[in-house]
Amino acid sequence: MAEIELPGELLDLRRGIDNIDASLIYMLAERFRYTQQVGALKAEYKLPAADAVREAQQIERLRRLAVDAQLDPDFAEKFLAFIIKQVIRHHEDIRNSNAK
Repeated sequence: MAEIELPGELLDLRRGIDNIDASLIYMLAERFRYTQQVGALKAEYKLPAADAVREAQQIERLRRLAVDAQLDPDFAEKFLAFIIKQVIRHHEDIRNSNAK
């Protein structure tokens, strides 16, 4: 099968996308390092893993940021909800491991 030669502009755009994807992964990893520390503090102070007030504030804040960035705010909210779900799971895991 012959390989199709792609235009240089397309390759440049793809490289840009790849760089952004890598940045997103590193940023998510950094975010989760912070939330792991939050989870440890919540476990230490016997606070619940979830914080509905904080979550609502963050959703509202990210929806505004999304609008400013010309990103679909519904998508931003779904993305944050996925992250929050993972964070809560991590916090519960930390709490459960500290209870042993």
